[in-house]
Amino acid sequence: MPKLFPLNSRDDFLDLVCSGMSVSAAARRVGASRGTGKKWWAQSGQMTVKMGVIGGLADPAPCPGGSGERGLSEFERGMIQMGRRAGMSYTKIAEAIGRDKSVVWREVNRNSGVDGVYHASVAHAKAHQARRRPKPLKLVEDEDLCRLIGVWMDDGWSPKLISSMLAFYFPDDQTMQVSHETIYQAIYVQARGSLRADLAGKLSLKRQQRVPHTADRTKNSPYKEAFKISERPAEVQDRAIPGHWEGDLIIGCDGTAIGTLVERSTRFTILLHLAGDHTAETVAAAMIREMGNLPDHLRRSITWDRGTELAEYAQIQTALETTLYFCDPHSPWQRGTNENTNRLLRFWFEKGSDLSVHTPEDLRQVAAKLNRRPRPTLNLETPANRLNQLLHAA
Repeated sequence: MPKLFPLNSRDDFLDLVCSGMSVSAAARRVGASRGTGKKWWAQSGQMTVKMGVIGGLADPAPCPGGSGERGLSEFERGMIQMGRRAGMSYTKIAEAIGRDKSVVWREVNRNSGVDGVYHASVAHAKAHQARRRPKPLKLVEDEDLCRLIGVWMDDGWSPKLISSMLAFYFPDDQTMQVSHETIYQAIYVQARGSLRADLAGKLSLKRQQRVPHTADRTKNSPYKEAFKISERPAEVQDRAIPGHWEGDLIIGCDGTAIGTLVERSTRFTILLHLAGDHTAETVAAAMIREMGNLPDHLRRSITWDRGTELAEYAQIQTALETTLYFCDPHSPWQRGTNENTNRLLRFWFEKGSDLSVHTPEDLRQVAAKLNRRPRPTLNLETPANRLNQLLHAA
């Protein structure tokens, strides 16, 4: 059966810790175990304490001051605690201490513990720490928290995931919770935390310096003068007129790739053999070679994403007498026909496989098989038949 404590035992314990006593000593003073004291502090205190015999808060509030200052005094916070325990309304408490009721409401909501109980001594210390500038980072002194973050990052966890899991595992302990932004700052600015210096290499992008959110990421983009997908004619969207294509790369292991082009109205597919690499020059040469045999009315436009493989888009436009439009960043759904086709092509070109083993003849055979496959979206006609109809009509 759990031990029951008088109602004021936790109040006395918190007052003792805030006055400079260690958690263990304060727990013994009120007749509780060290484990109970740590639980109480996690639920109601949630501030960093000094380790060892000395104890107390790492950043205690200054000596109590009188009322009349802009901030609430410790005496006023004691009155708020008494009023809350007595069941008084915010309005009544505010009248008793000579403050507006909104001040009392904000104070209780801002400085109550996770358990929802307001403790004057804890609230006074929290308010003092919140006013400090610059605010001390949790990752400067908390070695246990830094060690746990390091273990998770070694397993490939992102700072965002770590922040979420800390809140999940320690819902009642604010001292073990930290935002992903604080983790990033500690990683990239070693003076702002105690995380290992090698953790920047554990991030997915493996940057050694952080790119600010306000940085101009398009400053060196080759697509600053290119046509955006928002400038594409409406006839492309409704598929009423043939000759509009979508393109992308299928990526394999060791940098191998195959280019894919899909005509939007017929779903006819062309595969690009990229020998050796998928640089902008190689992709441009392959597109010009494969699409150059099409009649003019079947190469009205091409829509691609913003990958660097199409940096030579001006050369492609000139050679094919067509227009290239580029999707918005991170918007693959704007090339939905091509994305669906690439999923079908994975039957022959599995993820992680070496795509350089496929010869130009292999690609032509695969494209022919795919173009002879009936499509529900074409009323069970084949892309090859639809394209032949267009060619004969011309």
